[in-house]
Amino acid sequence: MTANIDYEVLIIGAGFGGIGAGVELTKAGIDDFLIVDKNDGIGGTWWANTYPGVAVDIPSIYYSFSYEPPKKWTRLFAPGAEVQQYAEQVVDSFGLRSRIKLNTAVTRADWDESQHVWRVQLDSGRTVLARFMIGAVGGLEIPQLPDISGIDKFAGKTVHTARWDHEFDYTGKRIAVIGTGATALQLIPELADIAERLTVFQRTPIWVAPKPDFPIPPLANAALLHLPIVRRALRAAVTIAIDFGISGIGVFHSRVPFLANTLKQGGGAGYRRWLRGHSELAEQLTPDYAFGCKRPSVSNRYLKTFTRPNVELVTDRIENITDGGVVTEDGTVREVDVLVCATGFKVLAQGATPPFPLYGTGGLDLNTFWDENRFQAYQGVSVPKFPNAFLITGPYGFAAGSYIAMIECTSRHAVRAIVEARRRAATRVEIKRWAHDAYYEKYRRRGQKTLWLSPACQGSNTYYVTYQGDAATIRPSTHLEMWWGNKHFPLDHYAYAGFPGEGASSPAPAAASRDIV
Repeated sequence: MTANIDYEVLIIGAGFGGIGAGVELTKAGIDDFLIVDKNDGIGGTWWANTYPGVAVDIPSIYYSFSYEPPKKWTRLFAPGAEVQQYAEQVVDSFGLRSRIKLNTAVTRADWDESQHVWRVQLDSGRTVLARFMIGAVGGLEIPQLPDISGIDKFAGKTVHTARWDHEFDYTGKRIAVIGTGATALQLIPELADIAERLTVFQRTPIWVAPKPDFPIPPLANAALLHLPIVRRALRAAVTIAIDFGISGIGVFHSRVPFLANTLKQGGGAGYRRWLRGHSELAEQLTPDYAFGCKRPSVSNRYLKTFTRPNVELVTDRIENITDGGVVTEDGTVREVDVLVCATGFKVLAQGATPPFPLYGTGGLDLNTFWDENRFQAYQGVSVPKFPNAFLITGPYGFAAGSYIAMIECTSRHAVRAIVEARRRAATRVEIKRWAHDAYYEKYRRRGQKTLWLSPACQGSNTYYVTYQGDAATIRPSTHLEMWWGNKHFPLDHYAYAGFPGEGASSPAPAAASRDIV
């Protein structure tokens, strides 16, 4: 006897990943689903990250779903608040609001083999039974706090960029920022405008390019909204430019190794021109790793901010933090009122992906499986021994560029597998081991030849490379390959089954279907 399910599909996360999965289910005619999120608003990282200066760092035209043009974005690089508003727009356009439950965190999920359901525990104490589960917990989910002695003893204000306190008045304070990544790059110029003194502690410098940002005229906004051919042409141009740049530099590094070195030399020269008259500062801010090793960004203010009289760049290692300041290894004590941790997130970190226990067949924990066998997932979506479960941002799933472009691909993949299971009257669908392993081996081998695992990236401290030494955060492919692979994967790469006597079929794979894309 089968269990009575609460929902056919449970989606974990109401960021763009969960929203995109909900849209694809709706398009497929599946309306028995629920989206849960621990936050009290939708948008995921764009709901949580509200620090001053937050914005997209790729053109807005590419940071949107292809099927839903933004009704209004004011700039070429949309501010964070407008991105969150766009998430609201998509939710309303596809009628998802009634299927979203906020302030609801998942604490555990268990596969019930006897019933072919996922038993998902919520922080409310309720257990939800779902036939299928889609994990849309993004990579930028759990803040990474710096591992520095004494940080818990600091008596002043401590804030992580993903938990910005808007009630606190930062004006006129002595502020210390730990970190100089893509987030800090946006925040530091804003803090420099209001701080009495701003001290930035840099471990690894970042590559930054000029930001060709400008207001989008109302007429242009209207054209993008109402003329699909114009919008698609612009999206295609941006996609090709980013795809060519990232693929050429990163994915196919072994074939064109001179590109990374050429860009590094050109970037260094650009920094010296940008900071003319501040040669020592230019040297400190210029990375010694190749362009693209870690996430680069764009800004017209970041580098120049360090020439301001109230801003200090510190490259000495932090020794410890006291109740009133930061002590560097040379013994210097810098007294501060506010400690800002711009230290990123736990991306494919040990024990944090996903941020709750998830047990598949035989009680196998996904975090344990990945820790013992390395991060891996078919198309970044499916893992053997975790039937009826799909990921939106899994390892080897993201062809670097726009996260939303990836979400379109992986959510479509997940729903395609669910639809096929329904067509076959199957209550269980699982990626076949041979199909998964062939995909994993192909992309892990290709990953070994990428820029990110080359000597050119030594010392970059990039989150593209996991603690296991793999570039599993990135799918080493072009965007086109990611799109094609998720849209056209052979359906018999999955095994389908029903309860005994219910007859779901799972055809034997033909030789041609063993091509992994």
